[in-house]
Amino acid sequence: MPDLERRLSVSGHVARLEESRSVPGSWTLYVDGTPQSHVEVERPDWLGFEYVRRIGHAIDLVRPDGAPITAVHLGGGALTLPRYVAATRPGSRQQVVELESELVDLVREHLPLPRGAQVRVRHGDAREVLAKLPAGLDGAVDIAVVDIFSGARTPAHVTSAEFYGLLVPRLAPGGIVAVNVADGAGLAFARSQAATLAHVFAHVAIAADTSMLKGRRFGNVVMYASHDELPFAGLPRRLASDPAPAKLVDGAELHRFIAGAPVVTDATAVPSPPPARSIFLSKPGR
Repeated sequence: MPDLERRLSVSGHVARLEESRSVPGSWTLYVDGTPQSHVEVERPDWLGFEYVRRIGHAIDLVRPDGAPITAVHLGGGALTLPRYVAATRPGSRQQVVELESELVDLVREHLPLPRGAQVRVRHGDAREVLAKLPAGLDGAVDIAVVDIFSGARTPAHVTSAEFYGLLVPRLAPGGIVAVNVADGAGLAFARSQAATLAHVFAHVAIAADTSMLKGRRFGNVVMYASHDELPFAGLPRRLASDPAPAKLVDGAELHRFIAGAPVVTDATAVPSPPPARSIFLSKPGR
């Protein structure tokens, strides 16, 4: 029987891969009991987790359909989005930064990347590696995905204006930063993250379901940021037609969302709030 669990040396958490009993080839990665990634082996272009679909929409819209892109993924998980980019935009160049080497080994052993995928995995802390990425990526990154969790929480040092500022010189014209933010009642953490992104980037929007936006439950808010106007004319329709519908918040509505929220700095940064142990941050749906 294959070993589907690994103890991660940096965090001490246990990573586990679990295949669906009813849908062969449908896998979920759990870290410290929290579902973090979902992979459909035969359908890498299908995204199961609601927040991942919302990031996938930004990948779809950042450049013309099918055009290869340059992508940087901070946080590897089960490499769901690198698979998606490789499937939907053949010829794309991708860099993945992941702290836990054992996690990458587990995923590659049981869920290898599709043949021909141009994905370079770099091991280490996302902020440290980001600062040391090759100069050839300066002004070249079309999409930068920030989905960094240790168990169920985002570490403080990757939530600050100084951290997001490291992405600024990497982005190509029209390039997008997509950030997965987890928060609960009141959305204080999410509001401060949106305020911080708006401090660093000229254009910011967020996507979440309406119950999340009202602070009624713990879940995920996806945030988008760019130097340039976001190419999101078709995004509200895409979000509304998803299996778990969501709303795009931008413009004056976004300003109201972040009103009074502090900009996070290295001096004030804190980790994202922990969910209750009974809560799954997101679930794959069909």
